[in-house]
Amino acid sequence: MSIILVSLLFLGISFLVSSRLRAKFTRYSQEPIANGLSGKEIAEKMLHDNGIYDVKVISVDGFLSDHYNPMNKTVNLSPEVYSGTSIASAAVAAHECGHAVQHATAYNWLMMRSRLVPFVQFSSSIVQWVLLAGIILINTFPMLLLGGIILFGLTTLFSVITLPVEFDASNRALAWLHNRNILVQREQEGAKDALKWAAMTYVVAALASVATLIQYVLIFLNGSRNDD
Repeated sequence: MSIILVSLLFLGISFLVSSRLRAKFTRYSQEPIANGLSGKEIAEKMLHDNGIYDVKVISVDGFLSDHYNPMNKTVNLSPEVYSGTSIASAAVAAHECGHAVQHATAYNWLMMRSRLVPFVQFSSSIVQWVLLAGIILINTFPMLLLGGIILFGLTTLFSVITLPVEFDASNRALAWLHNRNILVQREQEGAKDALKWAAMTYVVAALASVATLIQYVLIFLNGSRNDD
């Protein structure tokens, strides 16, 4: 029951943060930047300014579907960002290029997260079933729950490591936008605000994962004591 309550609490917080992010993106998507550069043009300019010429900037379907793919070296921008000339499109395009710069410079946290990907993909596919079975069999086979906790711990570690990766990408983006005078002061503040709320979604996800992990650990410890 405690796990359900914690999950519902963070689900509510996540919904509020996501709603706020969408509202911010919608607002800043309607505020054009003075230089008229599109997200695609800003992305290409930031890549080239950082000496990166082997990364392509492409458009992908979906709202807020923007991401950097290190496997094929592509900056994938949603249609609103790719063609947009707004504060939001500038901020998001520069942020995703921040990940490309991290990749090109072998940023430690990004490299660590990339190494975890195959393990997290595997653990994510079975962890809920292992945890459920572990809770049901806590009195007869407690090590099953411990195995589930270890698997869940991998996804939690991934969520936590994602935080410095995302914050660093935003910092790189904002620094470049400012140093290259891409945005005027008012636009720069808007970009900072938009990226702050985008980062908050990762913070909430990491906190939720940590809180849930602690709940499972407490269940395991309590079950172990009862077994004794």
